[in-house]
Amino acid sequence: MSKQILILPGDGIGPEIMAEAVKVLNLVNDKYELGFELSFDDLGGAAIDRYGVPLADETLARARAADAILLGAVGGPKWDKIDPSIRPERGLLKIRSQLGLFANLRPAILYPQLADASSLKPEVVAGLDILIVRELTGGIYFGSPRESRVLENGERMAYDTLPYSESEIRRIARVGFDMARVRGSKLCSVDKANVLASSQLWRAVVEEVAKDYPDVELSHMYVDNAAMQLVRAPKQFDVMVTDNMFGDILSDEASMLTGSIGMLPSASLDANNKGMYEPCHGSAPDIAGQGIANPLATILSVSMMLRYSFSQSQAAAAIEQAVSKVLDQGLRTGDIHSVGTTKVGTAAMGDAVVEALRSL
Repeated sequence: MSKQILILPGDGIGPEIMAEAVKVLNLVNDKYELGFELSFDDLGGAAIDRYGVPLADETLARARAADAILLGAVGGPKWDKIDPSIRPERGLLKIRSQLGLFANLRPAILYPQLADASSLKPEVVAGLDILIVRELTGGIYFGSPRESRVLENGERMAYDTLPYSESEIRRIARVGFDMARVRGSKLCSVDKANVLASSQLWRAVVEEVAKDYPDVELSHMYVDNAAMQLVRAPKQFDVMVTDNMFGDILSDEASMLTGSIGMLPSASLDANNKGMYEPCHGSAPDIAGQGIANPLATILSVSMMLRYSFSQSQAAAAIEQAVSKVLDQGLRTGDIHSVGTTKVGTAAMGDAVVEALRSL
């Protein structure tokens, strides 16, 4: 039986980078006889233009039926002034919530060819390999009540709520421990337990889960310290597990250690490893349509999809090897370009990965 993959290019640079990822996906599908069938739909601003909402019911139904989803990026200034309840980002949050994609895996790996592209000294980041495990369907992004209103004195006020239940914390903690167990056996749980009640519960539950993983070394760190440590001594970390908002911020910070956020893929998984895969970067509307965006994060998201949702580790490794080979050739998009390398556009980078993959 064939496996169904739903492609959601999204907005901004989404269609451009997705076109290159699909080239790679089609080749690996043929090369390894994986039996994938691809279908396409819209999410975010593109869905608002087509359906009037950022996530149409029929698109959600197709996502439920698919074996995996590959997403580009959502959002852009075109939709900034519409009702907040139907902004493009609401579609992204809804599909994560409705599909139960609670575990967001964000690897921050520095390819040795890009050591000079990092914002830190090469000796600080050389060999960097961190995995950030972010809780994705709870916390402040989904908390209720949330409201913006005008007080009696005319002053505007807004508030959000940061709730976490024991079960939500326990399941993401287990993902963190499981990932640490097959890596370096070190897990750092990031919270703000000195201030937030939700973080105090977070830390207590993580400690309880740790009893089932005596082979994994657990540490705790306040989020402000973790942010500082990521730029001071990032290689002290193996796996980090944290809540939705902290994970959002820390993973973007970690991206700059690798040279560019354009290099970072991600996986958002449910309890059965069905997932949605997407680059960590946004829709970059300022460069959309120019053919200069870096497609490697999206291509590497295909690799994560093969590994986590389809258990095709050989094909996943081949994509990663092809990306490394292209970097060895000195090809760079503008975000990772440096003296002595060759600057190429989005399509040329995608074509180079395809050729490298074909030669393996």
